[in-house]
Amino acid sequence: MERTNWTEIEFILQGLSEYPRAEKLLFVVCLVMYLVILLGNSTLIILTLLDACLHTPMYFFLGNLSFLDIWYTSSFIPSMLIHFLSEKKTISFTRCVVQMSVSYTMGSTECVLLAVMAYDRYAAICNPLRYPIIVNKALCVQMAALSWGLGFLNSLTETVLAVRLPFCGKNVINHFVCEILAFVKLACTDISLNEITIMLGNVIFLFSPLLLICISYVFILSTVLRINSAEGRKKAFSTCSAHLTVVTVFYGTILFMYMKPKSKDSTFNKLIALFYGVVTPMLNPVIYSLRNAEVNGAMRKLIRGHWFWRKR
Repeated sequence: MERTNWTEIEFILQGLSEYPRAEKLLFVVCLVMYLVILLGNSTLIILTLLDACLHTPMYFFLGNLSFLDIWYTSSFIPSMLIHFLSEKKTISFTRCVVQMSVSYTMGSTECVLLAVMAYDRYAAICNPLRYPIIVNKALCVQMAALSWGLGFLNSLTETVLAVRLPFCGKNVINHFVCEILAFVKLACTDISLNEITIMLGNVIFLFSPLLLICISYVFILSTVLRINSAEGRKKAFSTCSAHLTVVTVFYGTILFMYMKPKSKDSTFNKLIALFYGVVTPMLNPVIYSLRNAEVNGAMRKLIRGHWFWRKR
């Protein structure tokens, strides 16, 4: 079979086409969530840049996480919102590949970044006196660059293998977005290599960071339990509670998606995937803001400064 020219290929994103009223409701919900994502994560980035009290490794990595969440959601939510309101839900081959590669890069990077943040908490709690020396500015930049670099390489590998496939049928993707596995399954050739590399990528970028996170928290828990004072234990736990909550939400949703029994109801599966893609990035800034004295203090200073200039 001859391969169709890339510029001639279009994909149909089925979404919830069979439930037009549900799509209208999802448009409103996802629009509100996207605005919260942009506002919450942008605010965290601004605070970590402007407030000297937040110029620490933990907030440096948090700024990276917020920047990542903005790019991740912006890669698919705007086009998804347009499709919710339009009858023609098509996307070009190029746009589909860009959407797929950007979201895959961000997802892979977040897995590594969460493991890096766990190491930062391990060093802060288990080696508090040597922490400024161990996790110095140069190491922070190197670990952040490593996270982004590994995520990009993983996405590049999967994307290159995917775009080489021939597409010659009705290219209907039963999803809201261009998801890589749904994308390659439309190819009219053997995709065993693609499925194997995607599976290996999932193992490396999902379970390896999760293992490192678990090991870090085993050492953290062991150290905290040796602290004599209850106040000291409470303070130590509070420094990593936000990160642990984010990890639980992030990996809990992923593990539920991959380990739940296969459902014949594709609508339910798509809504779970949508929850993972939209709700998790929205919750991250909320989790790091709740009961966080440093972030709340920086926010109050920012608001007071804003009011001051308005009075001027």
